[in-house]
Amino acid sequence: MPSAAFHTLGCRVNQYDTQAMLEIFRSRGYMIVPFSGEADVYVINTCTVTGTGDKKSLQLARRVLREHPDSQLVLCGCLAQRLGEELLSIGARLILGTARRNEVVDLLEKALADHTQICAVTSLTEQPFEPLLISSQEDHTRCDLKIQEGCNNHCTYCIIPSVRGPIRSRPLEDIRQEAARLTKAGYHELVITGIHLTSYGRDLPDRPSLLDALREVQKADGLWRIRLGSLEPIIATEQFAQGLLELPSICPQFHLALQSGSDTVLQRMRRRYNTDMYRKSVQALRHTFPHAAFTSDILTGFPGETEKEFEETRAMIREIGFARIHVFPFSPREGTPAASMPGQLSRKEKEERARILIADGQETARAYMDSWEGETSDVLIEDLEDDAWKGYTPEYIPVLLKNSEIRGGQMLRVQLQKADDNAMTGRVLAHLSV
Repeated sequence: MPSAAFHTLGCRVNQYDTQAMLEIFRSRGYMIVPFSGEADVYVINTCTVTGTGDKKSLQLARRVLREHPDSQLVLCGCLAQRLGEELLSIGARLILGTARRNEVVDLLEKALADHTQICAVTSLTEQPFEPLLISSQEDHTRCDLKIQEGCNNHCTYCIIPSVRGPIRSRPLEDIRQEAARLTKAGYHELVITGIHLTSYGRDLPDRPSLLDALREVQKADGLWRIRLGSLEPIIATEQFAQGLLELPSICPQFHLALQSGSDTVLQRMRRRYNTDMYRKSVQALRHTFPHAAFTSDILTGFPGETEKEFEETRAMIREIGFARIHVFPFSPREGTPAASMPGQLSRKEKEERARILIADGQETARAYMDSWEGETSDVLIEDLEDDAWKGYTPEYIPVLLKNSEIRGGQMLRVQLQKADDNAMTGRVLAHLSV
């Protein structure tokens, strides 16, 4: 039996796509083995959102070819879409990009039969939503549900529209069916995933909304939680918040894209909102979900970012009181307007600003966890970490529990106790599931 191993770099959408390809290989008679071991085929789902993503993807590809010269390498994902045939020169057998993943085994076996290499990267302009399906997610108690692909926004720093294509949305009936299948398989928490969820449905004939998609997910029997992926603040109106309130399973954790707390930087980024709009979105959601957690991505060191603009971002982080932020120093992407903008900051200055923002985010995260001390919440247990079980509240607060009667996948009622820098401790009050 031939064997295949998989490694994913980048976002949750990539994780979903990798799982779909893994299941295709398995259905075709391949044994799935760890990426760290020996395999006949290595599949790397690449990332190109930053220079670091490029570097890690290429380093991993070269390491596989160096350490396993008799194996076959398949490169797919965003870097593969961007570079295409250039990657054949490093020795990959198949280059797929971000389309035709359903054909991955057929294309690989054709390349092997013909003793050749294949670059199957195609234009994404006319591509429909690719109906990739998954039935599980390896080593997870929650599962991603991908409902959307592509982005039309073309922010000045972002390469994603060119490597993921325009928006394509999954039909509502397909979403309902996959949600039902995944919950039947034992996944009680589904994470709604897409490249630009805010745009969901705009390309479909009847123009359903993201709320319509969530209502279909809510219909699944055995569903405990619906967790949303990244949203733009323009969607988070009072009406949207009230619609979410009608969904019993929705998790009040909102990843609202910010990128910068400076209006002038947001203008140069060509974002479709300003800081006042962002504040109003947070207020609308907090009015409906008073204890909601807000998380975000922050990009610092954008071309021309002044000390004043940087301090505006710091002030915004403290004002919102984020439960978690992911900070990225600006990385110029070839082919984007920001790559040639004047005022490029040095690597040292970008890294120093990122370090400061990470520290600010750690402070607000700790303050958010501290605000839960003594409160009661439901915790979905994920796995055993050292000598304690780790789980998450609906707000995605990590909780550590020491109890011999706990096992993965359980839902527990917990009193939250002390917070440290990374998690809270808790005391089990009741078992809500067996």
